[in-house]
Amino acid sequence: MSHPPLFASSLVLYVSGSVAGFFIGAIAAILGVAGGEFIIPTIMILYGLDAKVAGNLSLCISLPTMLVAFFRYSQSDQFRQMLMHKSFVIWMILGSLVGSIMGAILLKWVNSEVLVFLLGIILSISAFKVFYHTKSVM
Repeated sequence: MSHPPLFASSLVLYVSGSVAGFFIGAIAAILGVAGGEFIIPTIMILYGLDAKVAGNLSLCISLPTMLVAFFRYSQSDQFRQMLMHKSFVIWMILGSLVGSIMGAILLKWVNSEVLVFLLGIILSISAFKVFYHTKSVM
């Protein structure tokens, strides 16, 4: 289910998308994530696209972000720390590959509203955990 874009002007949409992309890329690189947790809601809000389309576009947008972040982390201590957990990383990669294959197969049967609901739950839990972790560290 698509909604109208946030702005009527294409120019404003492109500029706001570029500005959002800049901040999402910066945050994603700092956190060492692909940025999908920010990209998908941004696409849905700015452009009014449904969750399935936003998720697919997020994959295309995330790839360059992941490559830059991976290169940056490969030059830092965080990468060496990651290598200490090599078996965990390998199992997560395998699980992610199987999950993405299954998700691609199930995509045509899963309702966009269900995906939005699940995304909302996941983002809410993530926000709570990040906030709680930040509070306990301070």
